[in-house]
Amino acid sequence: MNYTRLKAALRYFNEAVPFKLVPALIATAVLATLLLIPRPDGLTPDAWRLVAIFLTTIVAIILKVMPIGVMAMMAIVIVSLTQVTSTSSKGAITDALGSFSSPLIWLIVVAILISRGLKKTGLGSRIGLIFISLLGKRTIGIGYGLAICELVLAPFTPSNTARGGGIVHPIMKSIATAFDSDPAKGTQGKVGTYLALVNYHANPITSAMFLTATAPNPLVVDYVAKATHQSFHLSWTTWALCMVLPGLVCLLVMPLVIYLLSPPELKATPDAVTYARAELATMGPLAPREKVMLGTFALLLVLWANVPAMLFGPAFTLDPTVVAFVGLFVLIITGTIDWDDVLSEKSAWDTLIWFGALVMLAEQLNKVGVIAWFSQGMKGAIVTSGMGWPPIAAILVLVFVFSHYLFASTTAHVSAMLLAFLGVGAQLIPAAYVVPFMLMMTAGSAIMMTLTHYATGTSPIIFGSGYVTMGLWWRVGFVMCVVELLVFAVVGTAWWKVLGFW
Repeated sequence: MNYTRLKAALRYFNEAVPFKLVPALIATAVLATLLLIPRPDGLTPDAWRLVAIFLTTIVAIILKVMPIGVMAMMAIVIVSLTQVTSTSSKGAITDALGSFSSPLIWLIVVAILISRGLKKTGLGSRIGLIFISLLGKRTIGIGYGLAICELVLAPFTPSNTARGGGIVHPIMKSIATAFDSDPAKGTQGKVGTYLALVNYHANPITSAMFLTATAPNPLVVDYVAKATHQSFHLSWTTWALCMVLPGLVCLLVMPLVIYLLSPPELKATPDAVTYARAELATMGPLAPREKVMLGTFALLLVLWANVPAMLFGPAFTLDPTVVAFVGLFVLIITGTIDWDDVLSEKSAWDTLIWFGALVMLAEQLNKVGVIAWFSQGMKGAIVTSGMGWPPIAAILVLVFVFSHYLFASTTAHVSAMLLAFLGVGAQLIPAAYVVPFMLMMTAGSAIMMTLTHYATGTSPIIFGSGYVTMGLWWRVGFVMCVVELLVFAVVGTAWWKVLGFW
């Protein structure tokens, strides 16, 4: 009798509780192991506990112990209860919720809400059909179309999140929908998964190509100048000239590599062009709501490209998140979308929770000194190793890039670690080769965004649309990171030699 009740209780537990038992046990074992092993020298007990919480959260997310939002909430609860960031419960919960006031988080949320307007007005479908009519004979052709769209927008859009998540991603979703490729229907593999991956991976490449393509790039320029004692300064033109050739090679190769790693079910679409043209004819001219949506996107692009500041001075500079809220407000007050649309966009609010929690953990790791400890330990190990300068340069680039697994913000990563790594390189690499090292690190500061679904603001928007599983995202991200580093190391260094930088 007791055995029957126990079996029934376990069955109920397995069906009712929202976590998978075996992955949960593995994640718990990881946490226990990390807490039991000796604390590394240089870290406080609370700092090491925070490392354990962060790594366990990442493991639990990878193993899909629970929905990612629930895992994020669990991290918030644990940080608050353990008080690893503060001496009081009030201070700990303040720290745990601190990232939810981040403008970056809200830029992501609002970009998702704005993209709803494309679907509701039908403008998204129209744009998708135009792309299909031009490039739709093969899915890979559409992928190149998205990459070209990213490239054209990149010099003028200083927020890579706004560009990849707010402008290109809604177009990508519209194209996928036109092929009836929808995660809600289980048909994402038709073309949507492939196009979503191309949509995302074009974003880090174009971010590396132009100084004005993503927010941390000016900080990179400042750090490079400091590390070289102002002897090497990256102007807008110098940056673009150095990065254009390896960047274009990456854009050329990337859709092909993803095509091999995640081939679309529909490869050839010979009737798609005829179908798209017929549908466009049926839709007729732009409807009033489509015109409002198009005008709003034009307004966003002008403001995100910082055109008012270029024309009238820096006083007219607007933060990308402010611009996003302006766009959302315009759509609401014109009736293009309504408040119920805002409330019902679950992916936006889900992203707010899980990405906010990961940003919080990354920020707190920096606050308690984990990142500085890691950087100094790396510097000490390299100095005492006695290695030659080529392996030193390679290790510095690789460790800097792949340590992005610990970060949910490119700006935070660059702020915390780049100057230290550049400084070590400037000291240990012969002067004749310092500039190509600096340029590789510059490229790496954007390439590292390929790695995870929380790597930068664009990734949670595209990942949250449901076209790509986490496992596939991480696999493709790792491969693309390696491929792009190799392109910059081979094509880039040869190009910089031609330009006379070494």
